[in-house]
Amino acid sequence: MSSANPAQTEVRVPHQMGSANGDLNEKPAHRVTLSKPFWMGKTEVTQAEYEAIAGTDPSNFKGARLPVESVSWSDAAAFCTKLTARERAAGRLPAGYGYRLPTEAEWEYACRAGSAGDTAGDLDAMAWYDRNSGSTTHEVGAKQANAWGLYDMHGNVWEWCQDYYGKYSAGDATDPVCAAGSTRVRRGGGWLNGVAGCRSAYRYYDDPVYSNSNLGFRVVLAPVQPAGAR
Repeated sequence: MSSANPAQTEVRVPHQMGSANGDLNEKPAHRVTLSKPFWMGKTEVTQAEYEAIAGTDPSNFKGARLPVESVSWSDAAAFCTKLTARERAAGRLPAGYGYRLPTEAEWEYACRAGSAGDTAGDLDAMAWYDRNSGSTTHEVGAKQANAWGLYDMHGNVWEWCQDYYGKYSAGDATDPVCAAGSTRVRRGGGWLNGVAGCRSAYRYYDDPVYSNSNLGFRVVLAPVQPAGAR
């Protein structure tokens, strides 16, 4: 599956997170360092991939290569758990690694791919959004990838992140994760959204049981947090 054959992402230098010119919840723009390597799925999880693990396809727009949508955060997290169990049993995972949703900091870093502007490139070339989507999702990987080989980071469907939603802290941060709250972060915008909602720094959130046809996810492969770690 494309989600299990991702692009490696290693981080050792600080990068920008947030925007000084965006919405209030994108401020303050700050520097983030991700100290641990991770692999980000090259595409959003497809309906074929989801059905192979979950045994069902809840999507409104049907197609094996279309991104799965109408999945809640809880659904996406359960998929990651099941995928990890399958791949571990088959001996296909590095020792100590597992699948999960990306943290918000990992997601924005991967979306930006070294860029500092509102998007990682020309939006029409990279994204399915309200001006070109025809009010539907499209096959993953059909648009231009970003500089790191990741597709549909802007548009097509929103993507759930691991974090609870919370305000940014002032100052630099290392491996930030919002670990408490009532709603979960989603990023990237989708086929229904305009330019503003598809920006690299744009943030939104929903209840973890919420789902709609504009909301999917991608996975990361990363070190499993030891029991008791905080």
